[in-house]
Amino acid sequence: MFTPARILCALLVLSSLGVRAADDLDKTIERIFGEKKEFEPKTFGPAKWLEDGASYTTLEKSAASKSGKDIVRYEAASGKREILVTAAQLTPAGADAKPLTIEDYAWSKDGRWLLVFTNAQKVWRQKTRGDYWVLERTGGKLRQLGGKAPAATLMFAKFSPDSSRVAYVQANNLYVENVKTGSVKALTSDGSKTVINGTADWVNEEELAIRDGFLWSDDSRSLAYWQFDTAGVRDYTLLKTTGSLYPEATSFPYPKVGTPNSAVRVGVVSATGGRTRWMDLPGDQRDRYIARVSWVKGTSELVLHQLNRLQNQLDVYLGDARTGKVSPLFHDADRAWVSVREPARWSNDGRTLLILSERDGWQQIYAVSRADRVARRITPQPADTLSIVGSDAKDEWVYHLASPDNATQRYLYRTRLDGSGTTERITPAQLPGTHSYVASPGSAYAFHTYSTFDRPPVTDLVRLPSHEIVRPLEDNRGLHDKVAALARPTEFFSVDAGDGVRLDGWMIKPKDFDARQTYPVVVYIYGETASATVTDAWAAGRTLFHWALADAGYIVLSMDNRGTPAPKGRDWRKVIYGEVNVLATREQTTALKNLLRERPYLDGSRVGVWGHSGGGSNTLNLLFRSPDTYHVGISLAPVTDQLLYDTIYQERYVGLPAQNAEGYKKGSPITFAEGLRGKLLLIHGAADDNVHFQNTERLINRLVELQKPFDLMVYPNGSHAITEGKGYNVHRYQLMARYFRTNLPAGGRPIAASQ
Repeated sequence: MFTPARILCALLVLSSLGVRAADDLDKTIERIFGEKKEFEPKTFGPAKWLEDGASYTTLEKSAASKSGKDIVRYEAASGKREILVTAAQLTPAGADAKPLTIEDYAWSKDGRWLLVFTNAQKVWRQKTRGDYWVLERTGGKLRQLGGKAPAATLMFAKFSPDSSRVAYVQANNLYVENVKTGSVKALTSDGSKTVINGTADWVNEEELAIRDGFLWSDDSRSLAYWQFDTAGVRDYTLLKTTGSLYPEATSFPYPKVGTPNSAVRVGVVSATGGRTRWMDLPGDQRDRYIARVSWVKGTSELVLHQLNRLQNQLDVYLGDARTGKVSPLFHDADRAWVSVREPARWSNDGRTLLILSERDGWQQIYAVSRADRVARRITPQPADTLSIVGSDAKDEWVYHLASPDNATQRYLYRTRLDGSGTTERITPAQLPGTHSYVASPGSAYAFHTYSTFDRPPVTDLVRLPSHEIVRPLEDNRGLHDKVAALARPTEFFSVDAGDGVRLDGWMIKPKDFDARQTYPVVVYIYGETASATVTDAWAAGRTLFHWALADAGYIVLSMDNRGTPAPKGRDWRKVIYGEVNVLATREQTTALKNLLRERPYLDGSRVGVWGHSGGGSNTLNLLFRSPDTYHVGISLAPVTDQLLYDTIYQERYVGLPAQNAEGYKKGSPITFAEGLRGKLLLIHGAADDNVHFQNTERLINRLVELQKPFDLMVYPNGSHAITEGKGYNVHRYQLMARYFRTNLPAGGRPIAASQ
């Protein structure tokens, strides 16, 4: 018989168990995201293949220095080791001097000079600004580049092919410095707050990955470079409020959809200075994008990839560096958009351009002849080529990544360049997961890195095309043991999403899972075009967090709807054109409902969802548009109104707002805010340069207007990643775990009791 005292005692015991479980979860999150970086994988390198294609260099801890590293050369075949540069050689003069911290390095082509990048500072997402030092290996002289330039202001320094000079960007101007004498020559002088030479404005860096914006010609006589004129692009202002007595404002040109872009052009300037010769590309400079530029091997010609404003037409031109005249080489078009991801790659001594196109329904490699301007498909159908890795020394084979049979994995293939369609899988069948390769010149060897969902990355040196392992380079053995203690079995599955479409997904169950009970569900979502979540690859802290949630009594799952960049063909990826996130909401909801019917241990009355950026937007869409299915949501850094995002990304997928106002409205979560019935936590960084805090502020106003309750966490000075502040990562994940535990009760319940 249960007396009131016994009931109270039982409740106290259960309460204490809940507190202990919450404490355990917090401690696990501290281990995952804390300052000790207990689960951070080791990486090999930075390693550099040398020109001979048979040896490489890497960094190793110096035996003679407490903090420095030596640069060591290895012969690929034999493993013969030689220290090329010691930490002592990379120590500037001075009594208190320490060896340079090597962020990156590069060799001159003749091997006599070493360039070291150090004191790196973040410019938006990446550390691309810092100091450069050059070391003459024979004489041992170490010298800092840049003349009288302020500290940490040089960008993208690189040797000329003849090894005599280094070019770099400083304060939006392009410079060349003689490695022997230190004499500096300014090649541009018009760089300013609005004129950017040799690098990119915010939106082109973010969306087209243009950062290093200049290139040496093969003969070392000229440099080609991008110039962006941001005059006319409205500034967006970020406020950092906690570092000083008064807020610090940072303003930068950010073109929101439908507004003017920077004017962009590409020019060629002599390495000794003088007038720039601009390439005479057609079209309005503000309504086009020059996505890629490269030199044609051994010539004075450039190849330029130009997109129109709608990004549904790509024109590749050959440009004469001497006259500026251009002629068409290749044209691609799509009723949705044309993707430009790869740099130009040449084969056959610069006579054939290799380019990716989806014109036949799959992303495949085409060989474009400079002589007759005809494009011939190299890879056979039906399968997507994800990227080109390299070509063999005889230009008979092209190596590329693909996964024809499993969209969650990535493998290396090679295909004959003669167009015969002969294709071979190189990655052994017994190695599942996701594989990446950095091939040597001539592709005789490669650094091979692979991982699976529950296995941290391993890097080894392989011989191609046999894929024979020459030697392990980084096995992360210690991390594997730590991960194994936390790992939970992960099931990859396929589920019906309606209209004959099946979605790939993964599912993590609690360690004490009992199929006779029903468990709350936490859905992790991204769902947009920039990324897939259902990949058989190590996702580091995110995977560990999901394992920790599973241990706390949740079933965690994720699914990739159409529109995500899975290798399932052009139609899979581009069906969403004109209405981003509308199809994602429908397919995610339908798929989850089908899972709930198929698997009685999934509790349809306890469903949560979370996501970041595009996943934050889709979290809102699911809560607002499918409130009967999703009950608790955590939305991080969401685009709440697509009119607030940048030109390149949003217009690529939705078009111009003046031509598709309805598409922008349908895809924006704020349109459907009145549908909110569940619990919502909004999280945003106040200094987010990418998805502006303005998005969350507008949604706040709308939810207040509708008298909808919600919760909010703002991280002062936080960027889009929300990782800058001390403890931000730990706090954010502990907050998310606490929000789910508070509003989505954890643990199994007898199935009969939950029905």
